[in-house]
Amino acid sequence: MKFRIMSLVFLALLCQTVLPAVKEPGIKIKKEWKFIAGDDVNYSKESFDDSQWKSISVGQPWELQGYKNLDGYAWYRTKVFIPSSLKKNAGLKDSIVVYLGKIDDYDQSFLNGKKIGVNGKTVVNAQTDQNFIKEKPIPWNRERYYKLSVNDPSIKWDKENTIAIRVFDQGGDGGMFSGEPAIKTIGIREYFVLDYTTNQFTYGSKTVSKTVLLKNISSKYLIRGRFTILSKDEETGKTIYSKKYDVKLEPNNKKEYAYTLPYTDKRSEVKYSFTFSGNQGEETCTDCIAYILTPSSPDKPRINGAKVYGQRPGKPFLYAIAATGIRPMTFDAIGLPQGLSIDKATGIITGKVAEKGDYKITLEAKNKLGEAKSELKISIGDRIALTPQMGWNSWNAWGLAVDQEKVIASAKVYKEKGLMNHGWTYINIDDGWEIEGSQPDPKRDKDGNILCNSKFPDMKALGDSIHALGLKFGIYSSPGPLTCGEYTASYQHELQDAKSYASWGIDYLKYDWCSYDKIAKDHSLPELQKPYFVMNDALKSVDRDIFYSLCQYGWGNVWEWGDSVGGQSWRTTGDITDTWKSMSTIGFDQVNNAPYAKPGNWNDPDMLVVGWVGWGPSLHPTGLTPDEQYTHISLWCMLSAPLLIGCDLTRLDDFTLNLLTNDEVLALDQDPLGRQATPKMKKGNIQVWIKELEDGSKAVGIFNLGEKREKFTLSFNEAGLNKKIKLRDLWRQKDLGDFTGKFSTTVEKHGVVLIKAIN
Repeated sequence: MKFRIMSLVFLALLCQTVLPAVKEPGIKIKKEWKFIAGDDVNYSKESFDDSQWKSISVGQPWELQGYKNLDGYAWYRTKVFIPSSLKKNAGLKDSIVVYLGKIDDYDQSFLNGKKIGVNGKTVVNAQTDQNFIKEKPIPWNRERYYKLSVNDPSIKWDKENTIAIRVFDQGGDGGMFSGEPAIKTIGIREYFVLDYTTNQFTYGSKTVSKTVLLKNISSKYLIRGRFTILSKDEETGKTIYSKKYDVKLEPNNKKEYAYTLPYTDKRSEVKYSFTFSGNQGEETCTDCIAYILTPSSPDKPRINGAKVYGQRPGKPFLYAIAATGIRPMTFDAIGLPQGLSIDKATGIITGKVAEKGDYKITLEAKNKLGEAKSELKISIGDRIALTPQMGWNSWNAWGLAVDQEKVIASAKVYKEKGLMNHGWTYINIDDGWEIEGSQPDPKRDKDGNILCNSKFPDMKALGDSIHALGLKFGIYSSPGPLTCGEYTASYQHELQDAKSYASWGIDYLKYDWCSYDKIAKDHSLPELQKPYFVMNDALKSVDRDIFYSLCQYGWGNVWEWGDSVGGQSWRTTGDITDTWKSMSTIGFDQVNNAPYAKPGNWNDPDMLVVGWVGWGPSLHPTGLTPDEQYTHISLWCMLSAPLLIGCDLTRLDDFTLNLLTNDEVLALDQDPLGRQATPKMKKGNIQVWIKELEDGSKAVGIFNLGEKREKFTLSFNEAGLNKKIKLRDLWRQKDLGDFTGKFSTTVEKHGVVLIKAIN
């Protein structure tokens, strides 16, 4: 896959009946359409003869249907009979909606030769032009709903109608790829929004509260009905909370409804229902209460983070001791090699080490309540990234809307919320910092050095401010002429760019394939490797260690050769999105690459999709349920995967912070052995993954991929565990006791039980 920007018109989590959930009568459009690659505006005409075109399904990208590596223009056409009974039976008799699903990337859509929509926006205009491919952000994940008046002359009632779709794909997957195309009418329910995601849960000492919004987005219709909030104990069926409201929503109006429940540290639900007056139906939604499992960090010092750290000889050294506990706190590092020193007020270690070797260091942290000590091995040698990278990347939140202020704000949250005290290290800018390729402005100076756009006025100063916090600084580019977002990339300027990165203090480079498709002859192994060799040579020539993250979506089994081109990590998959299907499909498919994960080399199943995401500029709460988020973090840590937060850090809520600051869970990811977990047992919906740890213990993830909670008994013999073991619940950081032969538990729907087996 390729560059992806999610520019959602409607939040997936909202229980709403705006156009994306049309419930009125409708007719389905068949999934088999006519298709041709190329471009001709005459293809939009109703009279055009498409009988020689090939057939294609609109349910999946065209690459999966015999059009491999097809980029650029293509057209779809189909015919559909639209009966007048459709409007006669409608709740509101003024409009119809043509629903086409999602289209990758851009579309112009026509009905009987008249243009009805562009990139998900209704546009009643017969003109056909090229401007529709310049929209930013790219609307690939926007569902196409084109709303037309029932009196629109382009509609032929009780006759056959021709729909034609002009698609432009800029690379990777392309075409009409999801949803069931249909033509429907609109009812009053389409103007009602039940929004329970804008406001997050807030936590008291023994309670959890939330405010739900009901909205009427119509400009002329009144909405009446009854709203019910109901919560029951899932095990006993006992009602915990029940409240009903009679609601009258004026046009363009909203109302708030708040509730408070007793807090519990297990899965529970709240159900919302709105019954429309006049027998116009009911809308129901289920909200999973975000329950917090991670205990608060103690006030006394506790040193966290990786137990091993690698640097090359003579390269600038930067390491901040990760320690929780009340401040002020002082730090020390006993046994530092020559060339390194520690700032005892901040715990930041800097300098350079000339001699190769392993140095055992004792770290100390002290506050008024006590002190903590921990061992750290500093390895000066040829390999860096001896544990997977932990950091933040701008992409899943901001996409191309990233700017310097957002990056600085994220770095400050690392300190204010204490993320850096748990080992989070990198602050990485993704695409969008360069000059756009389509702009007339110079992309490079007279010497060929890359220029930043106006959103990043001083990259070196930005890097200095990040380093001053004890954090590391990352950036993004591509081996082709343009990045995924069509900004200036590194092709034929690799050495100059590497030197620029070093001068700015860059510690991390994500190198994304994208437009190199226009350079590569094919996807043969030599062609896949070539651009990564070139940039690796450039990075090796500068006086700085720069973590090298390869991003080319797993092509050519990159895990088999990523190390040979100098990579420290490599993407093993296409882009992740905040859905259970995307996250679970990617995460549980990381099996064949397991033997290639080791200190200095990490399989990357893409960034984390917890918290507020959106791919910029509009954000929404992740579409993953609380249990799915526990699975997400647990699985990535079991996989020794790079942990790159993808959310807006300034909107971190208590639940998301709980996910990102559990040191015992994070320790699995940062375990010095660097062994990736693999599935040991699969029984129905339950999968048991085992991860070997350096201290001889094993981490056990019991995952439920099913649609309801399940009881499960883990057989130690089948799982390859000793007959007698101690078990510890890692999320609750609680000893469970001694067990012989088996362990019984309940695993929530799409949830996990994450334990450590100690011999």
